[in-house]
Amino acid sequence: MGPPGNKITPLGITLLSLVLLGIGWTVWRAATQSNDVGPDRSLERIRERGTIRVGFANERPYGYLNTDTGEITGEAPEVAKYVFEKLGIEHFEPVVTEFGTLIPGLQARRFDVIAAGMYITPERGAEIAFSNPTYAIGEGFIVLAGNPKNLHSYETLAENQDARLGVMGGSVEHGYAQSLGVSDDRIVLFPDYLSAMKGLEAGRIDAVGATANTINDLLSKAENPNIERADPFENPVIDGRSILGYGAFGFHKEDEALRDAFNEVLADFIGSPEHLEMVERFGFGENTLPGDITARQLIEGNH
Repeated sequence: MGPPGNKITPLGITLLSLVLLGIGWTVWRAATQSNDVGPDRSLERIRERGTIRVGFANERPYGYLNTDTGEITGEAPEVAKYVFEKLGIEHFEPVVTEFGTLIPGLQARRFDVIAAGMYITPERGAEIAFSNPTYAIGEGFIVLAGNPKNLHSYETLAENQDARLGVMGGSVEHGYAQSLGVSDDRIVLFPDYLSAMKGLEAGRIDAVGATANTINDLLSKAENPNIERADPFENPVIDGRSILGYGAFGFHKEDEALRDAFNEVLADFIGSPEHLEMVERFGFGENTLPGDITARQLIEGNH
């Protein structure tokens, strides 16, 4: 028979059970509270910091570095500056990267917003949060003078098995070409459109696929008389719809409060005389306004 101190009485068992129950409750509460999603403070966080980090791809006329002033400019950065000033954020910190790394850079929080005229697509919408669009434009090709391979659409390029297309890596034009039957071995990816233009001039490709505004800007600065716009040009038709590109701003998926505040300012600004005057020098105007379509409609395909 052991000493009396080793015997557990019914009262002791009850007290022990209560202690264990209390410990279990505490552990459970700590675990559940650690998984609670707190309020979205993305807007307050940026306001407290006082600086917005802006990712862009140095692509005219959407977002690029003005080498004369050293400042970021273009359709998207200028609209962003206006909106963020209205939200009480006045300082811009530009972060340049290749177009194809904009979304990974945003997800890694290298910057807070993508201001590069990025098209809204369902695939991109699964990765980042988009503002509502600020413009809608069509597509085009840059070709050698006389358009020797008679390329007037993605479809005609797909039919010509000898024709090669140059696009910027990560661009929607890459997807358009694939969707319309251009084989991957006839699509050449470039880090930017200046490189693609050099590829065209060197005979590596037969056409450069880009937005109509990009083509306007590239040709206005080109010094080579042996390249031109493919005219006429038919916008790609995918799933029975003629494709227009709707450009917008990209935000981290967790920063919906920042995106929603941005949208509220956009709603009163896009299409106003002040907005049209701001973007006119970049080749945008009333003919490129997006109408009432929203990012959600574009991502869900309800347009």
